[in-house]
Amino acid sequence: MNIAILGNGRMGKRISELATEKGHTIIATSSSEKPANTLDFSFTDVAIDFSTPSAAFENISHALNSGIPVISGTTAWLSKLEDVKDLCLQKEGAFLYASNFSLGVNLFFELNKKLSQLMKNHDYESKIHEVHHKQKLDSPSGTAITLGEQIEEITNTKSVITVDRMDDVPGTHIISYTSVVDEIEIKHTAKNRDGFAMGAIIAADWIIGKKGVFSMKDVLAQ
Repeated sequence: MNIAILGNGRMGKRISELATEKGHTIIATSSSEKPANTLDFSFTDVAIDFSTPSAAFENISHALNSGIPVISGTTAWLSKLEDVKDLCLQKEGAFLYASNFSLGVNLFFELNKKLSQLMKNHDYESKIHEVHHKQKLDSPSGTAITLGEQIEEITNTKSVITVDRMDDVPGTHIISYTSVVDEIEIKHTAKNRDGFAMGAIIAADWIIGKKGVFSMKDVLAQ
């Protein structure tokens, strides 16, 4: 694959490293000094966006307008997500957004939905606690928000979300159900960023040649 990396932060850099190790080519990289709309996408197969909330919409729109499929893992810009989906369909392009690309986290999403189904008719209070590195821009994380949305959709109750920011923590998410007599807890701990990066690369390879709006569930189903 010839890949354009939109955003040159920690995730963008790690995706570039792993993609290169896998034999792919990084054809262009955007940054605050080199915005995406200045990049030449002529030889690009796919764009992977891990930029900032303020830049994501313009980055993704420019790629879709250029006929390039886009994978996005940037969070905290989702007020414009429907606009991007509309643009993708209008341009007959391809777009995939995920709050988390890790295979383990996507399995955790499914476990969260199953546990929510089991708990919805019982007298428990659900809570979500997430821990990330201090450089993370959004709080709570997109993953925590997704987990909370899943629980609310199934149980019709909102979960309390609490947040910690610590040095060098790639990502930890804990879901607990507490009653007056006991507590049930499930937890996902990322040991490094490679799971997120590899998931994004797998999704990028998968989306080439497709048209439409997708999610990681579509990728994992095949």
